[in-house]
Amino acid sequence: MSIIEKMTKILNDGDMAAAEQLIHDDYQFPMHSSGKKLSKADVVKWVGMKDVKKERVRVLFENNEVGFEHSFVSFNDGNKEAVMTFYKFKDGKIIHQETGATKLPK
Repeated sequence: MSIIEKMTKILNDGDMAAAEQLIHDDYQFPMHSSGKKLSKADVVKWVGMKDVKKERVRVLFENNEVGFEHSFVSFNDGNKEAVMTFYKFKDGKIIHQETGATKLPK
């Protein structure tokens, strides 16, 4: 199973322990809309909230250094987005993540 496939399963299952293992300690996730950066602790906590489900995930490219995916994401509040995600990997873990999202009708 690829790193992206593992992260999708972790997110959909809300598996905080697995997220803790797959996300690098130096992880950063810049939130372009707010200017904030999420840390590993922020994302592990968010995974545990089970706020999101990813569907129709397509891994567009993945090697040992980077990965790209496209997916459709549903949030508990009813919002939906089409999301393109870029990952950087280090030591077999996710060290960096950026997304671009398009809101979809509820």
